[in-house]
Amino acid sequence: MSAIHGICHFNHEPIPLEHGMNLMKSLDRYSFDDTHCWLQGSIFLGCHAQWITPESIGEKLPYYDASRQLAITADAIIDNREELFERLQVEYPYRKTVTDSELIMLAYDKWGEDAPKFIIGDFAFMIWDERKQLLFGARDFSGSRTLYYYHNSERLAFCTTMQPMLSLPYISNQLNEQWLAEYLANPGRIETVDVTSTVYHNIRQVPPSHSITVENGKVKLSRYCTFNEDKPLKLKTNGEYEEAFRDVFRRAVQSRLRTHHQVGSYLSGGLDSGSVVSFAAKALLNENKRLHTYSYIPEEDFVDWTPKSRMADERLFIQSTVQHVGNINDHYLDFRGKSPLSEMDKWLDTMEMPYKFVENSFWLSGVYEKARQEGIGVLLNGGRGNYSISWGPALDYQATLLKRFNLFRLYREMSMYSRNKGIGRRHLLMEVRKRAFPKAVNSQEQYLSPMLINPEFAERTEVYAMLQRHGINRTGLKLSRSNPIEERGKQFDEIINWTTSGVSGTKMSLRHGMWYRDPTNDLRVVRFCLSVPVEQFVQNGMDRALIRRSTADMLPDKVRLNYKIRGIQGADAIHRMNRVWPSFMDEVRHLCTDTRMKEYLNITAIKAAISKLGDNPDPKTVYDGDYSMLMRALIVYRFIKNLERR
Repeated sequence: MSAIHGICHFNHEPIPLEHGMNLMKSLDRYSFDDTHCWLQGSIFLGCHAQWITPESIGEKLPYYDASRQLAITADAIIDNREELFERLQVEYPYRKTVTDSELIMLAYDKWGEDAPKFIIGDFAFMIWDERKQLLFGARDFSGSRTLYYYHNSERLAFCTTMQPMLSLPYISNQLNEQWLAEYLANPGRIETVDVTSTVYHNIRQVPPSHSITVENGKVKLSRYCTFNEDKPLKLKTNGEYEEAFRDVFRRAVQSRLRTHHQVGSYLSGGLDSGSVVSFAAKALLNENKRLHTYSYIPEEDFVDWTPKSRMADERLFIQSTVQHVGNINDHYLDFRGKSPLSEMDKWLDTMEMPYKFVENSFWLSGVYEKARQEGIGVLLNGGRGNYSISWGPALDYQATLLKRFNLFRLYREMSMYSRNKGIGRRHLLMEVRKRAFPKAVNSQEQYLSPMLINPEFAERTEVYAMLQRHGINRTGLKLSRSNPIEERGKQFDEIINWTTSGVSGTKMSLRHGMWYRDPTNDLRVVRFCLSVPVEQFVQNGMDRALIRRSTADMLPDKVRLNYKIRGIQGADAIHRMNRVWPSFMDEVRHLCTDTRMKEYLNITAIKAAISKLGDNPDPKTVYDGDYSMLMRALIVYRFIKNLERR
């Protein structure tokens, strides 16, 4: 609920007050409810607080506990408060008013550096331990809140965002070329495989699932959360699994409704956001609140080019959910006039670095702006649902059955899946065989698509070797590995999968004064889903089976049992750019003449993409590599130009 910042001098020299004030002044660009700092000799802590939860109203951060000799500054909403009350033996009268930062301090006082293992929620915090003369902090398991730091032999500085740190005289804005090389070389969504690096050479970040300890001038990062030791859950019936799921997911949703503001949620026509909304709207009835939902729809004059299995306009399914669930104020937003280009400078300013979610950028920012106008304090979403609550890849499961020669079950599953999906069994068998026994792909064939990175820059930074060490090839895809059924836990254990959403969520929350919260990403939900047998997620020809069964009566069958059509977001992105396409292409042509861009970018490939897209682009090319290449090239160009002006 805050932007936190601080400085620690290892040589015990006093911190110049203007250095702390520079940090605080740089954060004045955001709106906050309160601002405080704490200075004690060689330690400075600060906080710009946004009061989101009832307990946070009037909270003073940083907070110093003289009896424990601990000082804390925290950006946190804790979701397992009741559990911590019991473990920490918090007295009952105090439980209604104790703040989340106080709970974190009590946890550290009891468990020391093991404290993050016991905390569930979205958090980043730093604690000064006066007795031990050390700084200790942590970032939640999925990195929902950011925590950057600078370190040299004399001092450490940290902050929720990067720009304030550049106000300190000893931190330069030197570009991290290795980070840029990874961004350019990987066509996928991941910016970098080095989970501690940032776009600035001198600024690092605490990775998700890690704590940071600063003692005697040394920095130690330690991982505290993994998913490879979760015990399998064994229940007797489908009904018991469904009830167990509803119980853990209900707690995850309810704990994220804790705000004195209004509650909003993204809502598409699918299962993930629909499930979040159905649980949230029901729970809010007890507080006499209505849930506000925000749904992106294409512009009115957009001609839907998507195939029959996809839908660009999900209104029919969304409205079905709204009518079935009730207690919802629904909003359908076409964001007319907005496009990925119109929002580019705003996103660069917010993210403080180049980004990759081009196609969805205009409606993501638009939803935040609309929600802010309506006084939303918590904005729910189901972004991690594909890997937790609605996991269940039927084809991969059938491929596993084929590899194990479990032919009777395979025949049954394929027959029922074929009927549900409306596809022929022969076509289905071919797809299952390909997944069960994939052919080796010629290494030359993998790299036919043009690369955005200048080949000489790639060679100088050895970026492809770096990506390969992390299992990523030049197409941005994972190198060959076991069946996804057998390795589903790795999605959560591999930290590189978590870096982007936390950055955008943190920085958009600061910009708009609300928290982006995902119940499908709750640690209790994730651990539960990983413990459930795969047969609960895929059964009787039903993919995503657990969530479909568990939401009977909570979601309309039109949504719950929809197998044949899925929403696709951002399909009208190029359509939206038609009116500004000439100026977009002119700017891309101009960047091709820039000396520094020639050093970093593959100008030959960019010019080929310009020629291919032409002056009247086909709206269908929105998901093609050429459009993405040009947009990312322009994002990098504008970022570096802004960097040079500072």
